[in-house]
Amino acid sequence: MKTIYLLIALSNFILFANAQKMDDLITISEVERIERTLSADDMMGRKIFTPGIEKAAAFIRKEMRKVGLKKMDGARKYKQSFVMLVPTQVGASGTLDGKEIASENIIAFTSKKELPVNGQSGYRVIKIGAKDDFRTKVFPLTRAKENLLVIVDTAQARSFGGLKRFRSAKFPSEFSQVFVLSNADTSSYSFSIQHRFEEQKLTNVVGILPGKSRKDEYVIFSGHYDHLGFGKPDEKMDSLYNGANDDASGITAVLQLAKFYKAMKNNERTLVFVALTAEESGGFGANYFSRQLDPAKVVAMFNLEMIGTESKWGNNSAYITGYEKTDFGKILEQNLVGSSFKFYPDPYTSQNLFYRSDNATLARLGVPAHTISTSKMDVEPHYHKASDEIGTLDLKNMTEVIKSIAISAVSIVSGKDTPSRVKVEELR
Repeated sequence: MKTIYLLIALSNFILFANAQKMDDLITISEVERIERTLSADDMMGRKIFTPGIEKAAAFIRKEMRKVGLKKMDGARKYKQSFVMLVPTQVGASGTLDGKEIASENIIAFTSKKELPVNGQSGYRVIKIGAKDDFRTKVFPLTRAKENLLVIVDTAQARSFGGLKRFRSAKFPSEFSQVFVLSNADTSSYSFSIQHRFEEQKLTNVVGILPGKSRKDEYVIFSGHYDHLGFGKPDEKMDSLYNGANDDASGITAVLQLAKFYKAMKNNERTLVFVALTAEESGGFGANYFSRQLDPAKVVAMFNLEMIGTESKWGNNSAYITGYEKTDFGKILEQNLVGSSFKFYPDPYTSQNLFYRSDNATLARLGVPAHTISTSKMDVEPHYHKASDEIGTLDLKNMTEVIKSIAISAVSIVSGKDTPSRVKVEELR
């Protein structure tokens, strides 16, 4: 019994000591400065392929340089740039079981200007039924490494139209996936699809704190810095989507955590701080970033997404997506013993949040990669709206959330704790 009390006392002492240093390093004034800059009107909503997102990237690079982060793997810059193909489908025609298919009911994910698809093309045929969960069934197929012809039941017409948004950009690939909205039989088919392409550059911003005794083990702190740009105005707001909570709040946290751990100098593992691009357009930044890493060397990923409002449990709380898939959350909670902050399992499991943010790419490779959020996804009033401005955020609570993440991650950063891996075979 005395041993238990001693451990609790020691835990509380460490917590208190770290908290004292943290109050000087993670401050509400700094949180507001970074948040206000990233969500300002002159960032133009940080939409990909715009001057606004380039301006945001330059600001993030400046902050990483100020903290004193190193470049990753000998890179000369914090920029991690890559090329995407931005397609325009200029023509589509075809038949399914002898029935002509309207061009608007044919959507292709391809890097080929001319794409003929027929029974001799060797495409695997998949059917998506009327009652299937469209998101979990269809969206993974858009990134498949094989040629697919996917027939979608007409009952899914509304969701089918949403596929056009995910066709906004594509990595160059030898594989193509063709989606067709139809209830016709697949005994015979023939399609011809034409595209024109424009090459566009996207950029993640990455900085690291090299580890000491375990420099080949990585802990990632991430958020996405892109948003929606301009959208449809409503009666009270303009058409600019500032994205203060989504996800300037996450990037603010990443930069503040970098400052904290740089000052603490207690990271035995290498810490990677990354501002990811194109989350809103299909997770392309996270996809590219994950390709640059050996997933076996990634110990954990803290993906920070919309932490600027209080959670459904009020202040001093947040939730972790995929909580049950690893012991990541339990480790974080243990490190917070003695504090007033509490992490909870994701209460919005029906929305598949574990698969909808930038953690998903590495999680699918077995990495204990989780998103931490406070957003009330069932009733969040400003989500993907022009009203997502800094005035809607609780900056005091947001600062406390960032501090609690810093404390809760200490044992993983120091190498004391290693979260269990995601069982890949359990992922859908």
